[in-house]
Formats: sequence, structure tokens, C-alpha cells
Amino acid sequence: MNEIDQLVTTLKRRLKIQGMTYRDLARALGVSEPSVKRMFASGRFSVDRLLEISHVLGFTLAELAHEAAVSERLLHTLSEAQEKDLVSDARLLLVAVCVLNQWEIRDIVGTYTLSEAECIQCLVKLDRLRLIQLLPGNRIRLNVARDFDWRPKGPIRSFFQNQGLNDFLRSDFAHDDEVMAFSHAMLTESAAAKMLSELRKLRQKLAELHEESLLAPLSKRRGTGLLLALREWEIPTFTDFRRVG
Repeated sequence: MNEIDQLVTTLKRRLKIQGMTYRDLARALGVSEPSVKRMFASGRFSVDRLLEISHVLGFTLAELAHEAAVSERLLHTLSEAQEKDLVSDARLLLVAVCVLNQWEIRDIVGTYTLSEAECIQCLVKLDRLRLIQLLPGNRIRLNVARDFDWRPKGPIRSFFQNQGLNDFLRSDFAHDDEVMAFSHAMLTESAAAKMLSELRKLRQKLAELHEESLLAPLSKRRGTGLLLALREWEIPTFTDFRRVG
């Protein structure tokens, strides 16, 4: 696979992971959907167009090029069956989340009621899944790409949505370091596409700040949740008044 093919593959993968269609991308770029399809089919992109697409996805062109160069050997997602295996074993899922946040064995054992032997057993399973490489001395090396994510409608996201979302929203968000806001607007399709692009950039910013924070010791880092949501919506009370037909 040549460099252009790798870059196009990376762009397609990022679009899929972020839930963007060619139509969504066309709206964000201000061009027709057939034009976008032709670009991806032919692999012919101007530098300016590549920059635009990169920014829509929330990345620089240099970041995408680097990701394309290493993407063949890194894991971008798990299969449906692999995610089911994780969900079926709470300890394995816990260890997986911890190592994806770059915790070491001593951090996991010191924080949770797992023995070192149990933790290592979980790490061996994660190594078999290719999520990590378990190195000599039980050192851990992540084997995931920067855009690694759980499957959009897969077992892991369903698990966290069913078991975690209600608990997350149970707060009054009254502390200085918390915020919850709800806004409503009437948007055109192109405006909604631009808003989606901004939300993706915000999510990418969170990922960048996460990586920056990894330089600090674990005791200085706090698990932080960010909920982003955007969809066409009307309060059901109002919908009940709409004329039918």
C-alpha cells in the first residue's frame, strides 16, 4: 500500500469512527456528495483539500500522515466478539480501561481489590487480544492507534450507557469544576454539520489533554467525563401538538 492509499484509508477509518458519512463531510466542506465520493475513489486530493478534511476531523495533516504511517500495526478497534468477552468479565474490563489510561500494575493493584496475580492474568488476556504487549518484567506497552475507540453500537458502549450514564447524570453539577448546560437552536443542515465538526474538535481536544496529563503522576490525575450530544430534537410535549399529515 503506497502513502496516498494509506492516507485515504486513514481518512475513511476516521470518518467511520466519528460516525461521519460522505454526505456529512460534503456539507462541512461546502461541496457536493458526489465530489467527495470521487475524491476518495480516485485518491486525488489537493493539499488544501486534505487540510480542510483534516480540520473537519479535528486533526492536523501532519498528525493524519503520521497515523497513516503507523496504522497498519496498531489496533483501531476490537471485534464484536472481543468486546463481548470484555463485558462478560468485569475485572478484565476494569484492567483494560486502566491500561488504556496508562496505569501500571502497581497503580491497579493499589487502587482496586485485585491481587497482582489476578491483574497479570487479565493482562495476558489483553495481550492475546492485541490490545497491549506484555513485556518482560510485566511492563505494559499499548498497541492501540491514537483513534482507538469502542465500537459505535457495540457491547462496551452499551454497557457504559446502560450502567454508567444515569449515574453520571445523577449529579447536580454544582461544583466549580463541573458544568452541565443545555442549549437549543434552529439550524440549517450546513450549520448543524459545522456544529458537529466543532464537537468532534472538542472531543479531540479532550484526547490531547489526556495525553498531556499522562506526564503527571497518577495521584495528580482525575477521571473526568465529558458528554457531547447533538441531534434533531423537539421536546415531546411540543411534538404532541404537531399536526399530522
